[in-house]
Amino acid sequence: MALIIKTFLVQAFYIPSASMEPGLVENDRILVQKVSYWFGREPSRGEVVVFEDPGGWLTGPEPGPQTVLAKGLAKIGLYPTGGHLVKRVIGTPGDTIACCDAEGKLEINGVAIEEDEFIRPQNKCDGPMPNGCDSDWSVTVPEDRLFVMGDNRAASADSSDRLCGPSQQKCDPDRAFVPIELVVGKVFTLVWPPSHARFIGRPDVFESVPDAG
Repeated sequence: MALIIKTFLVQAFYIPSASMEPGLVENDRILVQKVSYWFGREPSRGEVVVFEDPGGWLTGPEPGPQTVLAKGLAKIGLYPTGGHLVKRVIGTPGDTIACCDAEGKLEINGVAIEEDEFIRPQNKCDGPMPNGCDSDWSVTVPEDRLFVMGDNRAASADSSDRLCGPSQQKCDPDRAFVPIELVVGKVFTLVWPPSHARFIGRPDVFESVPDAG
């Protein structure tokens, strides 16, 4: 039964870093709904997703189960084997993502979005990128790809960092996107520790973003 649940319905993951703070803290445990993207439905802007490493996004091995809860999940097949990332979907196929408007806000399809509800405060929307190349950029998401970012922009190995990170001499859009086929599912609840437990929804601000033109 546990194998069936893990394979088809729900899988447990943990937050391995500070990249999704303040909403998801390192070592939080989350549940991912795998049926969300069945039958042709693709991830939507604003959803938090778990995906397999597209290659080179993770810089080191993920630790194995450390807590009693994690060890228990591992025994019944609900603890992940590693090699996954947790990020928020910012752009879907055809969307144009730009950094930034005059107020330092990220733009999606020409509309600046107010992200104060869920991101960690910082200087501009570009996180660590000014160290590597020009911090202003605009990119269009290719077919069957996603543009994802951590809510803690200054400490997230995400699409923006891969596009134009500190080690890059120039912006390289080929590095920035996640193939949709690598998405495991949508994060729908935070289950551990109990003091953090809550459902994970899609911020209302993404409802105002127009479809790609």
